[in-house]
Amino acid sequence: MSLFNAAWPSEPMKAVRIWPAQDYTRVTIESGQALKHSLLLLKNPERLALDLEDVDLSSVQQGFAGKVLPNDPYIANLRVGRFKPGVTRIAIDLKTEVKPQVLVLSPVGEYGHRLVLDIYPLEPVDPLMALLQKADPKPEPALERKDDAAPNGKQAQEKFGPLNRLVTIAIDAGHGGEDPGAKGRRGTFEKTVTLTIASKLKTLINEDSRMRAVLTRDGDYFIPLDVRVEKANRIKADLFVSIHADAFVKPHARGSSVFALSERGATSKMAQIVAQRENEADLIGGAISQGKDRYVQMTLADLKLTAQISDSLRLGRAVLSELGGVNSLHRGRVEQAGFAVLKAPDIPSILVETAFISNPDEERRLNDKTYQEKIARAILRGIKGYIAKNPPLSRSTLAAADLR
Repeated sequence: MSLFNAAWPSEPMKAVRIWPAQDYTRVTIESGQALKHSLLLLKNPERLALDLEDVDLSSVQQGFAGKVLPNDPYIANLRVGRFKPGVTRIAIDLKTEVKPQVLVLSPVGEYGHRLVLDIYPLEPVDPLMALLQKADPKPEPALERKDDAAPNGKQAQEKFGPLNRLVTIAIDAGHGGEDPGAKGRRGTFEKTVTLTIASKLKTLINEDSRMRAVLTRDGDYFIPLDVRVEKANRIKADLFVSIHADAFVKPHARGSSVFALSERGATSKMAQIVAQRENEADLIGGAISQGKDRYVQMTLADLKLTAQISDSLRLGRAVLSELGGVNSLHRGRVEQAGFAVLKAPDIPSILVETAFISNPDEERRLNDKTYQEKIARAILRGIKGYIAKNPPLSRSTLAAADLR
């Protein structure tokens, strides 16, 4: 690599971010204007060369300094230097063969122009292989719910119906990576709160030998909405629960909410606003459009989707009832709107807004471990209450592991 120190008109970088994950590693370069670039995949050894035209070398060097983590699954090392006059090269040493993909994103939200390099493994990580390699556990007898007491202090007495397989529950921690979600006045990011509560819920579910929880993401990285749905479909989840922390322009808004998919538009203006905001996650996180959402193409009169919405409302009411014992409810009913992440036709799916992160008091509670535990347990009680009355149909047992 040739290095030159000659002066050259250049664009300083606003920010550089690297998001390592087992699914893929994302490299984001943010600037004040769109960047001219080219990408080379080089062999022996495996490496990438990302060339940027007319950028400030020192700001790129400073931006990348110390950003590569030792546990990054795909990036071994990274170097920045002047490749030729007017061109800065980012040389990325790889740990394995990869399939790189570049996205050019226009300004949105708080972000300026972004050049995104996604580094995918040559062979996608397949969570089903991990599931199928595990022996099928024997069914457990129906047991009384002994994990929690109900909010009023009485021991819950509902029993599961006869189950001859594990119940698999996909837990979706909203937002992540480039998509931080809402931000509280004290600086709390929604993506951090959702992952914490989702992880607690997963742990609680896995303590019950009749149930297995699966996380759509287990770290701070971005997953497109349709991929979250696809992950739940691939492991044949019985239920899908997406965890969020609401926000509103006025800080006095408070309370927990539960949402399901709608057949005929939003049930309230608030539900419409929430759905629109959550559906914008792909724009903020930077997802490549795959054309019209294939789930949107299904007619809403489809029997599968109609049944899914009906079951989702039952699940939502069970969870909302339990949340009311932990926090005030923003609305006393399950709201509905066109949430993209709730469109798995065969899986009852709900979106839980645990509290308003834009409310200073609720932001404080969302950062409290005791409150996080109470919210997770309330969701679990709702799930178990739903399963007790709506046991899943029999099929081959799958033992679930975290989706990667």
